[in-house]
Amino acid sequence: MIRLLILLGIGYFAYKIFKSWMLANVSANKTVEKRSAGSIDDVMVKDPVCEVYFPKRTGIHMRVDGEDIYFCSTKCRDKFLESHSKN
Repeated sequence: MIRLLILLGIGYFAYKIFKSWMLANVSANKTVEKRSAGSIDDVMVKDPVCEVYFPKRTGIHMRVDGEDIYFCSTKCRDKFLESHSKN
């Protein structure tokens, strides 16, 4: 009976060591995006029509008179084009 308890104890500790070793290897193998400290993920820009701030990467880009303009939606872009064409 004592041999069985000792074998169970050894098996349990071997399992715990194996499990912690596997978890350490899995977390070490995960791909981590390399970024320099202080790098900016995205830039916030202001829509010229509705004046809402939004991430530049999600905006609708347009180049007008050599200037890059970003809009939060096609609706704002269309409003800008209407008012710009009247001028």
